[in-house]
Amino acid sequence: MTVDKWKSPGTVVLISCYELGHQPIALASPMGFLRRAGYEPTALDIAVEPFSPEATSPARFVGISVPMHTAMRIGIKTARKIRETNPGCHICFYGLYAHLNSVYLLENGADSVIGGEYEGALVELIEALSASREPSEIQGVGTGSRPSEPYLEKLPLAPPARESLPDLRFYAHLSKSGEMLPVGTVEASRGCKHLCLHCPIPPVYGGRFFVVPEKIVLEDIRRLTASGARHITFADPDFLNGPSHAMRLARSLHREFPQLTFDFTAKVEHLVKHEKLLPELRAAGCLFIVSAVESLSETVLKNLDKGHTSTDVSRAVRAAQEAGISLRPSLVSFTPWTTAEDYFEVLDFVEENNLIDEVDPVQYAIRLLVPPGSDLIGRPEMENHLGELDEENFIYRWNHPDPAMDRLHEAVLSLAEEAAEKEEDPALTFQRIRETAAGVLGQPGRTGAPVALAPDRIKPPRLTESWFC
Repeated sequence: MTVDKWKSPGTVVLISCYELGHQPIALASPMGFLRRAGYEPTALDIAVEPFSPEATSPARFVGISVPMHTAMRIGIKTARKIRETNPGCHICFYGLYAHLNSVYLLENGADSVIGGEYEGALVELIEALSASREPSEIQGVGTGSRPSEPYLEKLPLAPPARESLPDLRFYAHLSKSGEMLPVGTVEASRGCKHLCLHCPIPPVYGGRFFVVPEKIVLEDIRRLTASGARHITFADPDFLNGPSHAMRLARSLHREFPQLTFDFTAKVEHLVKHEKLLPELRAAGCLFIVSAVESLSETVLKNLDKGHTSTDVSRAVRAAQEAGISLRPSLVSFTPWTTAEDYFEVLDFVEENNLIDEVDPVQYAIRLLVPPGSDLIGRPEMENHLGELDEENFIYRWNHPDPAMDRLHEAVLSLAEEAAEKEEDPALTFQRIRETAAGVLGQPGRTGAPVALAPDRIKPPRLTESWFC
């Protein structure tokens, strides 16, 4: 096949498996790079549209985006389906979990893997294949028995290309005061300068992060608003890694789109350090912030190297509330070091700080995920708890020293899933979780008084899809 035919529609296909209910920027960004290079890639997001063998059977190259664990599990199944109808196709996995699982992938059907800043390497790989050149020497590309180091150099970024992606109406919406508003997702930065031990980003980025130029972010926002977006999610691992860049963007966004609102993710320690910025962010349109609180246990926070304390969490919550911003904590509710008292402490904190509507019930069931390549592996505090690698599920198993905590995890997970299916009021779910914890952990005195929240209350703004990995 000639180079020109490689540039025809249908020859290069990019697939997203799951991006937390967002229109996948892990498709839009490389699509922009490939179109700049003269290719006409096809996009398929199987989180919102069915997998189509017809879309991949003529392809010479399929790139599968795996930025998270759920996407990885779906992605490997998708690759096997592609092989059944198109055995000669080159299949490349790219993203955080591609790098973490590169050995397994290369031994189980992937022709190549790319980690880190992957767009440039994707283009180089496709150009090499189209010219029948050996791709093994391309920086950032792992092939055969040679996993590669992630590519960690600043790229000449291209504006994301979203024209062929599913419409925003198929993705998570902003729920605000009874309205459901379309949401656009952008990146202002990539990577992270912090090294939390349980996070999949540090093993790949090693403390580095890269800002996306303001003009590219704003152009992406313009295109999204033209497509109907009325709210923007900054999907950076931490929007405040570069606070000056973040504030310039927030000001520019508000100046050009004064009615547009936004949300972002930031570490607790950044919210404390930059709390004086929160009123201005609120005035610019920030409705809520997601923050990885994880736990209030000083032992757990230390073992995860989170960089904050329980006191910092209280201060961050207070600063956000005073600024009029909703703070939505994410949690790692079950770790090998979490005690029954730790679990109840989080429930008490949520109730005392009026956060019941701001913590998605699934957060009370999140269990520490230890993927291959995790920085927790080899740590002495983890050594006595870590079991064998479950290769097919891409995790290391671990058991809690208190079997009751493992039973509680199973019970709360089932309860949270049931509540999500029924769209149960979070206040009722919260009460049922507390009662379940009291029963499973043998502490009947911790059931607490019934939560008195009016069913017709105005709930804080949130996205319609909950965070989980």
